[in-house]
Amino acid sequence: MIALLLALGSSLAYGCADFLGGLGARKAHVLRTVMIAAPASLAVELLLWPFLGASFSAGALGWGAASGVASAAAFALLYRTLAIGPMNVLSPVTALVSATLPVAVGLLQGEHLGPAGLVGLPLALVAVILVSAGHGARSARPSRTALLSAFGAGGAIALQLVFLHQAPSDTGVAPLIIGRAVSSAVILAAAGLMYRRLDSERPAYAMSTAAGVLDSMANLLFLLAARSGDLTVVAVITALYPAGTVLLARSVLAERIRRGQLVGLATAAVAVSLLALA
Repeated sequence: MIALLLALGSSLAYGCADFLGGLGARKAHVLRTVMIAAPASLAVELLLWPFLGASFSAGALGWGAASGVASAAAFALLYRTLAIGPMNVLSPVTALVSATLPVAVGLLQGEHLGPAGLVGLPLALVAVILVSAGHGARSARPSRTALLSAFGAGGAIALQLVFLHQAPSDTGVAPLIIGRAVSSAVILAAAGLMYRRLDSERPAYAMSTAAGVLDSMANLLFLLAARSGDLTVVAVITALYPAGTVLLARSVLAERIRRGQLVGLATAAVAVSLLALA
């Protein structure tokens, strides 16, 4: 139950971070947005170090660095995907890919689910799709570039979660610190190489910083959830993050929630209950 609650918190934080990051990427080049979000996320994790501890073992360094590379790719690809849209088509693709790959890894590593879990897991995957699909999803046709970006973003998110899960459980927040330091370095290096190609518009500093802070909290909650539960369950619950984006868009931008999304939210509640029983 603790793992499920932590995964739900991670999902909500990811959804809010994506909402703010996507809006920020519409105001300026995606790299300008990520240049602010990634260091802000690193600052949060450094502040958590004295409270949660950190052991920089070889495992923490290796898996943390791998998650950092994946995180940098996830930041750039996801914000770019949400910026070029349509969000209502691409978000389900990203969410589903980010859920299925960790589930496959967990099952290959020998994780098992009881009868309730075998029903709840597919229901959660269905909920991911329903919650992500916004108005007009049937008529909108994303470009090939946008679709590839969505697949890439989902894959990068999945790899980041898997790599964090592989880090030793007694290393505290060390994998997060190493991962964010690596991702910040990669992003800043990429921005330096592409400086002349970046537009001159000022980034949305507040939104970008908030997105980075929320992403950091989401990573922490996922790491704690994965250490106390099965990756197959935690990853699927975390992949419900579009629900946070949908609810935030409804409350902040007054966007209408479709009937299918309401069904998805209800399906998610049933799936979480079944997974809790499992």
